[in-house]
Amino acid sequence: MLTKKQHELLVFINERLAESGVSPSFEEMKEALNLKSKSGIHRLISGLEERGFIRRLAHRARALEVVKLPDAFAAPAQAKPPERGGKFSPTVIRGDFKSAFPGAPMGSEAEAVQLPLYGRIAAGTPIAALRDTSSSIGIPASMLTGSAEHYALEVAGDSMIEAGVFDGDTVIIQRCDTADNGTIVVALVDDEEVTLKRIRRKGASIALEPANKTYETRIFGPDRVKVQGRLVGLMRRY
Repeated sequence: MLTKKQHELLVFINERLAESGVSPSFEEMKEALNLKSKSGIHRLISGLEERGFIRRLAHRARALEVVKLPDAFAAPAQAKPPERGGKFSPTVIRGDFKSAFPGAPMGSEAEAVQLPLYGRIAAGTPIAALRDTSSSIGIPASMLTGSAEHYALEVAGDSMIEAGVFDGDTVIIQRCDTADNGTIVVALVDDEEVTLKRIRRKGASIALEPANKTYETRIFGPDRVKVQGRLVGLMRRY
């Protein structure tokens, strides 16, 4: 599952390769996606590469290969490729992580509590999280923390495997807007992308750390990251 910008960039690259056999330059990508700097393109390219949608060809400048396209790309009624420089409307419902999440009150130790299940969150490259208010999941009340609000998310990706969080796991999140250093949190980046990472603050900078050596720690300014909750539990099916 991709963010809006990742999907838009993938479609643009695919169209250019089909037309000319040459991938567009970073400057052309920046202009097509209406981004202010090439650093955003570098981030999107890395995300697409990590998720297996594109591949960089060694020893060749500007050499990108589209490995696969999202499933929805083949369904015109659900996903229409954007015009160059235009806006792309995703086929999924994007999460409203700027507002408070409704949760469930704490029950007794023996009973199960129904928590809202807000779709998939990236434990790897950040993706736009889903919010399906019709879905819920039963959680043992003992997994919850006090009377705080909680919600559940499905994990996509492998960047937190060294912390015991695997692709396909369901994580239980306590709603909060602050967290201690070293806590695994749901982080909202640039009011757009949501990811599950370990947070650390140093001075005015915020680091989102993976728990997988193949992924890099990402550093942001204090106004770019908002904590949306902290990890308090995990469920896994075998």
